Amino acid sequence: MSSLSQRLHLGVQQKQILTPGLVQMVTVLQLNRLELKDMILNEIAENPVLEEAAEAAEELTPAEVQSLLERERQADPADQSILDKVEGADTPQAFESSQDGEFPIDGLSLEAAAADGVAAATAVAEEPVKTETDPFDEIDFGSFFDDYLDPGFKSPASESVEKPSFETFLSSPVTLSDYLHSQLSVMVLPEAVRDAADGIIGNVEESGYLTTPLEEIAVAEGLELHDLQAGLRAVQSLDPTGVGAQNLQECLLLQLEARGSRDSVAWKIVHDHLKLLETRQLSQLVKALGRPLEHIQIAVNVIRHLDPAPGLRYSSGGARQVEPDVYIEKEGDDYLITLNDDEIPQLRLNGEYKRMIDREQEPNRDIRNYVKERYASALQLIKNIEQRKQTILRVCQSIVRRQLEFLEFGIDQLKPMMIKEVAEEIGVHPSTVSRAVANKYAHTPQGVYELRYFFSEAVQGPSGSATPLLIVKRRVKKMIEDENTTHPLTDEQITARLQAEGIQVTRRTVAKYREDMKIPSTHQRRVRA
Repeated sequence: MSSLSQRLHLGVQQKQILTPGLVQMVTVLQLNRLELKDMILNEIAENPVLEEAAEAAEELTPAEVQSLLERERQADPADQSILDKVEGADTPQAFESSQDGEFPIDGLSLEAAAADGVAAATAVAEEPVKTETDPFDEIDFGSFFDDYLDPGFKSPASESVEKPSFETFLSSPVTLSDYLHSQLSVMVLPEAVRDAADGIIGNVEESGYLTTPLEEIAVAEGLELHDLQAGLRAVQSLDPTGVGAQNLQECLLLQLEARGSRDSVAWKIVHDHLKLLETRQLSQLVKALGRPLEHIQIAVNVIRHLDPAPGLRYSSGGARQVEPDVYIEKEGDDYLITLNDDEIPQLRLNGEYKRMIDREQEPNRDIRNYVKERYASALQLIKNIEQRKQTILRVCQSIVRRQLEFLEFGIDQLKPMMIKEVAEEIGVHPSTVSRAVANKYAHTPQGVYELRYFFSEAVQGPSGSATPLLIVKRRVKKMIEDENTTHPLTDEQITARLQAEGIQVTRRTVAKYREDMKIPSTHQRRVRA
């Protein structure tokens, strides 16, 4: 019999592990323009080696550099005062140090002069020694120029005062709860009823409905049921009309009553025959209410213009703001693809930290190791951002090559295209293409589209050609929009029409397309006269 025992085994195995750099590359790739901007700003705040670059500097000749330096020096009053003293010195003795080790320039010490960028390259001798050499030769202007032209240097004259963001002047959106509380605050109510109304508002959903029973609110909030009933009436009297309703029927009735339409034909339809209205059985409503068909149609039209979710106008986020990540523009016979880099900070490395790493002997080894780590992290981020840019450009180039007809003539010319096909064309994994097009939009001659919009499955079309799934769904929707509402098309009839056009689909597939587009069934679409 063998016994269990603990043993140590040494083995070699290969395992794929995502390094931090690779994880960051994947994360950066799937960010859209606005998300990338936020990430870069956070990295700049956390990594002292990174800083936002100004406009790219052009290559200058030595004469242009000297001219630029002179203009910059004259722009700064502090530099100009020193420059005036230097230019006013006619003899070498003006630069000789005094007995106490100071330059005779308004009492500036050597240390103060060095802080202002006029440091001498050699130490001041304890005793003044006169020399016949030019004193300018003793000053290391090369070192001064290098510091001055370093990308991390910024002259005081060019600094701009940080102004508050325009976003601080924008008002925050008003939520449904805030809007209801503002109205409740000006109502004259008993204190118990006001507390009950506050509790009800806290349980109102974004759509404006109160789905929590009053009994549960009474137990949870420690309130009396009769106070909650009075508070509910107070909430239902607020704007938007219909808020606080416990179901769709009550919501519509509140809106009709607010219009003074109680006991009207529309009110009776909602109160007594809502099921007939849902199934559009107008003939049955004529019999039930004893009214002409014209009156019923007018009442149905009134009900159709009521708001079934009155709270969404305050609770929803509103229209989604879309800023294109890519511009696809036609120039002549070719299409030009440009990444939208507006407001995205351009990164560069701080030169002072680079020189700190280059020093062979650093007094504090921990500081040097920290700077090296931050420097490597900054380089990795810049590399990943550039990799993201190149990947998106290559994916967009492939999309343009495959969707030329769409760019020229519109959506009806969209061709089926799979992510796997583009990945094979540009030589990357399909997941890379999926991340590259995630949450990104392209401005094209046909409008602004999400990059994922161009990828669609193929359905067997006319003469054996492939038709994009999106186009098939559009045809199904168009057929239903043009149908006779008294005799709507069935899924079988839609299937037969598509097959007559050469598109091979089944009835179950058409039903799935219809459900995806949230189109009711044939029975629900039928209008009975």
